[in-house]
Amino acid sequence: MTGVPAVLVRSYVVSCGCTRRARFGHARRYRGLRPNLLLAGGLVGAVLLVATGFGGVSAARVRAPRGIVLGPDEALWFTEPDDAIGRITTQGKLRIYTHSGIYHPEGIAAGRDGAVWFTNLFGPSVGRITTAGAVSVYHHPGIFHPEGITAGPDGAVWFTNADGGGAIGRISSKGAITIYKHRGMRDPEAITAGPDGALWFTNGGRRPSIGRITTRGVVSLYTNAGISEPEGIVTGPDGALWFTNDDDSIGRITTRGAVRLYIDPRIKHPWGIAAGRDGALWFTNPVGNSIGRITTSGDMVFFTHAGIRGPQGIASGPDGALWFTNHYGDSIGRITIRGSVRILRGR
Repeated sequence: MTGVPAVLVRSYVVSCGCTRRARFGHARRYRGLRPNLLLAGGLVGAVLLVATGFGGVSAARVRAPRGIVLGPDEALWFTEPDDAIGRITTQGKLRIYTHSGIYHPEGIAAGRDGAVWFTNLFGPSVGRITTAGAVSVYHHPGIFHPEGITAGPDGAVWFTNADGGGAIGRISSKGAITIYKHRGMRDPEAITAGPDGALWFTNGGRRPSIGRITTRGVVSLYTNAGISEPEGIVTGPDGALWFTNDDDSIGRITTRGAVRLYIDPRIKHPWGIAAGRDGALWFTNPVGNSIGRITTSGDMVFFTHAGIRGPQGIASGPDGALWFTNHYGDSIGRITIRGSVRILRGR
């Protein structure tokens, strides 16, 4: 079913929004909430731009960061649940951006348009921030608890509707939004561009799975006894997709759907995962307060440090190191491929 409502664009400059202190663990949250509008059918397209303009900028300290990504300006950009987007350079220079349209941001991705895109979990909306700090926020009735986000091979940005949203969304660089639904999608969370020209995502719910969606919206779901509460996902150097299982394991799935699971007693509710420049996969271990490294052959090593507290998001930096968010440590971490850790809290 396809529906294309009339396009409505509303644009105005707004002042920066106030921030609120909020902390959330890695466990599933927000149960019991309902969308304001339920959509029937599988495909809906429209755009509703509700706010544009520059927000406030500060050099404040990091607060409970979540997602992180390497930006187009070679800095690391991250989300803060108390309504802010952060930017930190490899030298440790920090900026925090606030805006009334930034509301509990969660996922974050570098777009192919030279900007950084993010999901507003409680907005619910998708936001865009330029490297100069200009913010645009896009609403759509089909967006509900957006969480994961990534740049797609088609030049658009793709995102997940988690926590009962049960859909994958696509937004063009101009803000045109399309929502794809599938009866097997219950709780899609992280999403990444695959090596096969499609998007791959983790899908929770009663029948956890790893999902694949083409740029035309064709969905395939892969179930396996080893897939349980999948969280993060990334394309590995071996051409397979690697994902974290909240039940203490790391998974690998080929583009043909073959799944292999890696178990280690030191894995404690892994969350984010990223491909390192050393040819290995790196992941965060929130409950274990450590950063894990797994080779494509399954060998693991774990790095601990007094400053690692509840790490969640992780990304490969321009300096060859891995950068991660310390959700409970109010900081950004950097770890070299040899395991040397540095903790940055801002100035």
